Amino acid sequence: MPYITPAKRIPLDPVINQLAALLPDKDFAGTFNYVISRLAAAALAGKTSYARINEIIGALECAKLELYRRIASPYEDAKAGQNGDVY
Repeated sequence: MPYITPAKRIPLDPVINQLAALLPDKDFAGTFNYVISRLAAAALAGKTSYARINEIIGALECAKLELYRRIASPYEDAKAGQNGDVY
């Protein structure tokens, strides 16, 4: 669940915004994958265990699902309305 308290967001948001501004339009997927992979590796550094690996994979999966629920699904609904439904 990405809904951490506002106080916990304060030190993170400026760094995240700075990193997001560095992501290129060209080769976006590879660069984005690199950033996620390096962040996961850094989070594991010196703390590698099954539990930690499981936490990271679980957080990635939940982030993916929340992105789909909040962004992709409404976008697809709008496009279906715009271009005609398939189902």
